[in-house]
Amino acid sequence: MITRPSAMYSTAAALVFLTVALAAAGNGRVRANDRGGGDQANGKRLYLADGCFGCHGRVGQGGTLNYPTPALAQIQLPLDSFIAFLRGASKDMPSFSADVLSDKDAADIHAYLRSLSGHRSTSDFPLLNQ
Repeated sequence: MITRPSAMYSTAAALVFLTVALAAAGNGRVRANDRGGGDQANGKRLYLADGCFGCHGRVGQGGTLNYPTPALAQIQLPLDSFIAFLRGASKDMPSFSADVLSDKDAADIHAYLRSLSGHRSTSDFPLLNQ
């Protein structure tokens, strides 16, 4: 069986993401922003200004660059895990140190991503059901 490189990268990225999420989730800490805080308007501004949309889509729907990039809309990753991933991102995604993107700004982006509608069924679009 021959495995496509894009599938291998997608799987590897997912494993790294899951590992970071599980490691951070086990520490039992909950920040205020995990309970719905964070400035969504500032998060949207930063998400667009920092170029996140170039790979992850303008509304967090995901996309493709050199391989599939994950959808971030309605992100379920805890805030601590999200920040840890931003600090040590892999592959083509740049890392963002605290000097470049503060924890507060990362929390604002996280709040914005949680607010997005995410994937919607085609039945939600009346024109597609005529």
